[in-house]
Amino acid sequence: MILVFLGPPGAGKGTQAKRLVEERRFVHLATGDLLRSAVRNMTPLGMKAKEYMDRGDLVPDQLVIQMIEEALPQEGDVILDGFPRTIPQAQALENMLSSHGKKVDKVIFFDVEDSVLIERLTGRRVCPNCGAVYHIKYNPPKEDEICDRCGTKLIQREDDREDTVRRRLEVYRTQTAPLVDFYQKRNKLIILDASKPQDEVYASILKAIEDES
Repeated sequence: MILVFLGPPGAGKGTQAKRLVEERRFVHLATGDLLRSAVRNMTPLGMKAKEYMDRGDLVPDQLVIQMIEEALPQEGDVILDGFPRTIPQAQALENMLSSHGKKVDKVIFFDVEDSVLIERLTGRRVCPNCGAVYHIKYNPPKEDEICDRCGTKLIQREDDREDTVRRRLEVYRTQTAPLVDFYQKRNKLIILDASKPQDEVYASILKAIEDES
């Protein structure tokens, strides 16, 4: 099964994907994580992508498609998180999967209002050493701004600063939102109220998966 998690930054896609990985053994391909890893490792792709990410812009299709092609496993259940983000990417994904006899089974759309997203994202803090993620309101560390796991001082990612968050949401609304219509026409779209408690959102995802299988 191949799922696409579609929705704005901060909608909870990564949180739900992690749970599916742990409980249902899905492979989680998060474009943002793959890109940040490429930036951290200073790969040619990463250095090109960094210029766009720092501005809160979408990374060009060609770069993202190249990365997904390399990372997509040949077998097993997969969650695509952060890809596709544009209609051309969605069409490229269809072509890519079709060449392997595969298809997107369901597209889960995480629907959340901007005010909720801004609070979620600007409050997020990450550990630059071990990668642990916190939130100053919803999941604070035991000691202020210090990672519980390794004791490293937490940071706010550049793309989680309020001005960049608002820019990211603007980019999302104009460039990514048309995918809702794209997948709705293909009868693949399931819309979830992602402002609900995490367990309720997860239950809705499981129902979608079971209906497909």
